[in-house]
Amino acid sequence: MNPSTLIGIVVAVVTLAAALAFSATDPTLYINLAGLVVVLGGTCAALFISYPLREVARVFALVRTVFRSEQIDSRRDIDELVSMAQLWMNDDVHKVEQALKQVSNPFLRTGVQLVIDHTPEDQIIELLQWRIARLRAREHAEAQMFRIMAGFAPAFGMLGTLVGLINLMAVLGSGDMVLIGQQLAVALMTTFYGILLANLVCKPIAVKLERRTEQRLMLMNMVLQGISMMCARRGPAVVRETLNSFMMDIEDEVYDGGHAVTARTKAAGKAANKAVKAAHAATRPSPAKPARPAAGATASLARTAAARP
Repeated sequence: MNPSTLIGIVVAVVTLAAALAFSATDPTLYINLAGLVVVLGGTCAALFISYPLREVARVFALVRTVFRSEQIDSRRDIDELVSMAQLWMNDDVHKVEQALKQVSNPFLRTGVQLVIDHTPEDQIIELLQWRIARLRAREHAEAQMFRIMAGFAPAFGMLGTLVGLINLMAVLGSGDMVLIGQQLAVALMTTFYGILLANLVCKPIAVKLERRTEQRLMLMNMVLQGISMMCARRGPAVVRETLNSFMMDIEDEVYDGGHAVTARTKAAGKAANKAVKAAHAATRPSPAKPARPAAGATASLARTAAARP
């Protein structure tokens, strides 16, 4: 199970239990089946009216996705891309095809297959970008479905409140306080259930699905960049460093974290400057040394100087 989802559920249950234990004389007063039926039934009815059946049927699968611990193995994709880029740069198409059979990422597999089929780079990029846009649109619609449910639930909670108030007005003249209390409980509990369903179930699921989509899109864009460099036959070191920059965790682009990080940054900058200077010195041509005069020329100059008055 996803640890953050598990922690959220535990914290929610503990918070609600503590609130009921310390504020309610009878916690069973918060159990109202009539109000729960109004909120859940109304939200489900509105969802079926709003979406096709095939999309509504995916709700349970999406909820399981939120509970499932799904790890994105970007390191494996980077290693596979680097190894195939090395083979492709060496024109070893057969080994690239053999390595492609071990790739589990279908997006990466499609891109590399297009490369070894000698498809033009602009067509490869266009196709892969279309697949990225399609995934973004589909998963955005799935998350949006839960956001719409989060809007329906409080509305039907208010509807249940109106039903409870109408029934309350009908029995108000009887003077039966038990019956009046029951109707008032329905009126208040439906609003409670609607707010709880919207803010503790539907919206968190939508946010988690959106974050999952962002991570998947980042991985797909990283693969797209790797495929582009593979088409250009870039070296494996350049490919690895470029792809690592996509998946690098950057906490803050403005604040560097204090003096310790600043010292490390300065040390890294000095080391980089030394490396650059060393590289320039290695590539700079050495100055030509002045040629020594020959022995005969030296003796001739000496005789000329002696004969000079």
